Amino acid sequence: MQMGQPSRTALGAAVHRATHQTVDGASIFADPLARVLLGDEADALIAAASADESRHRLRLFIAARSRFAEDALAMAVSRDVRQVAVIGAGLDTFSLRNPHAADGLRVFEVDHPATQAWKRERIAAAGLTLPASLVFVPVDFERQNLGDALADAGFRTSEPAFFPWLGVVPYLRREAILAVLTFMASVPGAEVVFDYTEPLDNYAPARRANVAALAARTAAIGEPWLSRFDPSDLRRDLLGCGFNEIEDIGLADIIGRYLGAPVGSAREAGPHVVHARRVV
Repeated sequence: MQMGQPSRTALGAAVHRATHQTVDGASIFADPLARVLLGDEADALIAAASADESRHRLRLFIAARSRFAEDALAMAVSRDVRQVAVIGAGLDTFSLRNPHAADGLRVFEVDHPATQAWKRERIAAAGLTLPASLVFVPVDFERQNLGDALADAGFRTSEPAFFPWLGVVPYLRREAILAVLTFMASVPGAEVVFDYTEPLDNYAPARRANVAALAARTAAIGEPWLSRFDPSDLRRDLLGCGFNEIEDIGLADIIGRYLGAPVGSAREAGPHVVHARRVV
């Protein structure tokens, strides 16, 4: 991120979610507010995104990771989880839709102050009402401790919680990632859903160049990819952090779960989505 500026990749992910509603007919993930938060730029942004066929699989993956996270959260709510902390929320709209508000689910949205202020401006411009269940938690991760910031906002570290953490991990260094995961696992009954990507060497040559080009584009806007994980290494890291139930799903399998057929080979390297739980 550029100093004092909102995240450009947060906007990119929001555009893909909105484009999925229009171009793909929300075939994986329905988000009626995705387009709304794009404001007056929505038509132009969606048109540009839909014209780039090379990003089709990325768009489906972004839709699938959101669907997977919200399905997992619904299951957590059925197990009496009543607090969710969305880490690096960007323009995610779950807190505005919150289908579990009547069950007492509180949503803590954690993000960099500049990105969060930008989102709040967009919410206001769209004329949307902030739900009573939503708590904004601005955090400068270079200067503030996540656990302390959440506790100050009313998050209860002694009670079960769900942590959606989408589209963030690749932009953090391994040490920072493990520190956040260790904090999450310190919460009894904690669950986290996050995504990551594999090392470039794991990719077939034909795909490697495309992945490198995507990483170069994000680096050019000041948001470089700083971490990649081999699935087996990450599993060991998660166990070491304190999680004891781990589901790791690759690109083809997670898209296939919702479309009925995989997009590509299940053995092909690519982005992954992880659901890790600390079962006590």
